[in-house]
Amino acid sequence: MPVFGPEGPSLRELAVQALSSVEHGYDLLAPKFDHTPFRTPEPVLDAVAAALARLGPFGAGLDLCCGTGAGLDVLSTVCRDGVTGVDFSAGMLSVAREHTRSLPTPVHLVQADARALPFAQAFDVVVSFGAFGHFLPRELPGLFARVHSVLRPGGSFAFPVLAPPRPGSPAFCMLLGFDAVMRVRNAVWRPPFVMYYRAFRFGDAVRELTRAGFDVGSQALPEFGHRPDGSRRARLVVARRAA
Repeated sequence: MPVFGPEGPSLRELAVQALSSVEHGYDLLAPKFDHTPFRTPEPVLDAVAAALARLGPFGAGLDLCCGTGAGLDVLSTVCRDGVTGVDFSAGMLSVAREHTRSLPTPVHLVQADARALPFAQAFDVVVSFGAFGHFLPRELPGLFARVHSVLRPGGSFAFPVLAPPRPGSPAFCMLLGFDAVMRVRNAVWRPPFVMYYRAFRFGDAVRELTRAGFDVGSQALPEFGHRPDGSRRARLVVARRAA
């Protein structure tokens, strides 16, 4: 029985994915990924596209861990010289290839590990959507260093950050429970499946981006408004490589 609607994966399919490696799991999920809540929601994509339009236009763009290509749509609206998507799942790239055929901007898809990007100073902007939970905190320095190395001088690394749910709220408990289940699963089952929603912390990311050589700033995504305490619900982190 489908879990997220008639076109989404079944509970059995999700279970098989969860007991696979990250790469093979996404190969299995790819045909139905866009019908799950794991895909970045359209309002987030639209807000980032609007923010990047205010910062751009850009030359060449890279979508890091592009999945089925939702972020490539965003880049195609702000990049003049074509866009590239990189992901380690052949299944996700296959779906992305079909998804991006109609884009007006040339699209190049590459199967590679984000921690070993096969480029050198090739891009003016790099984006990423919802992928950082697949990296352990100790991997962030290497990941950000690689992103820094593929940006041209003056280039930007941009990604959205949503305000974390309040402790004790249903959303907080759900994410806490998910991460706990994943830690137990990885303690007793191989290969591991790295996906932790609460492992990526804004302060840690800013610190590691700075250490990697970025000048880190952020701007509000006004489409999401404010929380009751007046803080923004969503921001776009913009880390720039020095010109």
